[in-house]
Amino acid sequence: MLLTSSSFKRNVRRKLEDPSLQRNMKRFGGRFVEARAAVMTEVDNLEEIRVAAAAIRDRSLANLDSYLMEFEAQAQARGTQVHWAETAQDVNRILIEIARSNGVRKIVKSKSMVSEESGLNDAVAAAGMQAIETDLGEYILQLAEEPPSHIIAPAIHKSVEEVAQLFSEKHHTPRQTDIPALCREAREQLRPHFLSADMGISGGNFLIAETGSVVIVTNEGNGRMVTTLPRIHVAITGIEKVLPTLNDFSTVVRLLTRSATGQSITNYVSMLTGPRREGDQDGPEQSHIILVDSGRSRLLGTELQQALRCIRCGACMNHCPVYQNIGGHAYGWVYPGPIGAVLTPSYVGLENALDLPQASTLCGACQVVCPVKIPLPELMRVLREKSFQQGLRPWHERWSIFLWRTAASHPRLYAGLTRLAVRLLRRLGGKDRLLHRLPGLDGWTEGRDMPAPSGQTFRELYRKRQS
Repeated sequence: MLLTSSSFKRNVRRKLEDPSLQRNMKRFGGRFVEARAAVMTEVDNLEEIRVAAAAIRDRSLANLDSYLMEFEAQAQARGTQVHWAETAQDVNRILIEIARSNGVRKIVKSKSMVSEESGLNDAVAAAGMQAIETDLGEYILQLAEEPPSHIIAPAIHKSVEEVAQLFSEKHHTPRQTDIPALCREAREQLRPHFLSADMGISGGNFLIAETGSVVIVTNEGNGRMVTTLPRIHVAITGIEKVLPTLNDFSTVVRLLTRSATGQSITNYVSMLTGPRREGDQDGPEQSHIILVDSGRSRLLGTELQQALRCIRCGACMNHCPVYQNIGGHAYGWVYPGPIGAVLTPSYVGLENALDLPQASTLCGACQVVCPVKIPLPELMRVLREKSFQQGLRPWHERWSIFLWRTAASHPRLYAGLTRLAVRLLRRLGGKDRLLHRLPGLDGWTEGRDMPAPSGQTFRELYRKRQS
């Protein structure tokens, strides 16, 4: 996927000025927010489960090497071939080697964010093979030649009317705006691909160390079609997704679907353990798993390790006021919203996504709703500090902070400057005592007026009250 995070501010301006996106984001509104709030009332001991889930994820990360080795041993014992990919390029290379050695021409895919990281579809096409997305949202975006804008609802930025027009143009069918009819149309287009594909690719929501299983959690039947009909199945997932036991999975999955779509349980929970065995009615002849690092191991043992707890539910972006206004594409890479503001600079380099940690009001809504209690505002502050320490922030920002620090270190100078500032701002406020423009801070006042100060500093007002 093309990385445009370095152009975040330009991306934001473009998205804010896009009337279609703004309409669609308003229509999306708080549906997931309301659904999550309603379904969480079913859980009596919610906070206890969140604490337990966070502890499970922390234990997995603290012993990641051991659990990955256990997973590999158990998966191989059940006939699965395990591959290790250090980089995104390694993911594509391994996948294409598997495909070529088995004469693969057509690939059907279930949703996989890790394959978006590596740009797998483009690599497959360059190798002379066809990859078809079968998740409805991903299929829509493949037709539109767009990347996903949400982790669990990739086409959330598109309206029914836009999808109807897209299907009519690409399928050469009459335009229809009835949602069930559009779903049926997609099903009719995809069914022949399921039946003729040589390889199926899926992601993996979790890896179970004790059984060597890959778990995928979906709301569409395409996941099972992709993993059972083609003769070869390849799961591509990050190394951080491992859980020690099935009991641990049963705890975490109670939070995943409730946090993601506001469902008590998702439509399909599939546990994939090895290829088809004698007597099985379906399943692939070959089972492969590609375990992807691609920057994840760099976070282990650092202040940012807690970000690896993420179970990809999307709750943080559903509740984020920034995401709700600009959508996912503005973030410029695979992971949008608050979790993207942490993961993207961590995976691709802070210098390549410098403004993402700034894309937050630090209201804390993301941390409140995170099922595994990732302290996202704190992690964004860590990245902000790193960007300043590494001299990556613009010179005028660094110079402004230097001047403020110098003034704050000298009480008399600070007192004199604040006296001058409040009197000047009082005059700028005029008769209505509102600041419509602030020199050097135009961005703050483009969409808001700020009350002008009284013309006296806090110390002056305090002394006056005391006397």
